[in-house]
Amino acid sequence: MTDYDTTTGATSTSTSTPTTSETAARRAGQLSPASDTLGGSGLQTAHGNTTIADSVVAKIAGMAAREIPGVHSMGTGTARALGAVRSRIPGQSTQASAGQGVSVEVGETQAAVDLDLVTYYGQSIVQITDAVRANVINRIEGMTGLQVTEINITVDDLYVEGQDDDQQEQQEPRVR
Repeated sequence: MTDYDTTTGATSTSTSTPTTSETAARRAGQLSPASDTLGGSGLQTAHGNTTIADSVVAKIAGMAAREIPGVHSMGTGTARALGAVRSRIPGQSTQASAGQGVSVEVGETQAAVDLDLVTYYGQSIVQITDAVRANVINRIEGMTGLQVTEINITVDDLYVEGQDDDQQEQQEPRVR
């Protein structure tokens, strides 16, 4: 392809010609010459595609949700119970799985997230869930380039300070 510079009168010949898909993408405004990325996410480029696994997005979402004060734990009652049993097995981590209480759907450029939370009694559930939603969106979009389309949050339980301690004290050993 030969280009003519009207200011200097010089001509130049480019050695690489864009592919049909690149040309169509540029015309549609999806591909800029500077970035050479389709869709603006950086996941689909002229040099190849990047795929991010659902489990990676789930871990990011779970860790981002746990960063917010007011989130006691994550997961439904069953998941939390299984996590407690698993933590008692020798050699297992005492920390909850980063993906516990998280369900995601990941497409080529977008992600949708469902979270199950337990919050502390006495704190504003609306403020906690708003903060969780904002932090999860920020972390996922910042780390992966995926656009987060929705975050659905279910508050499954409230944690009351001392509640677990009282229940353990009331249960006397059956044998001495």
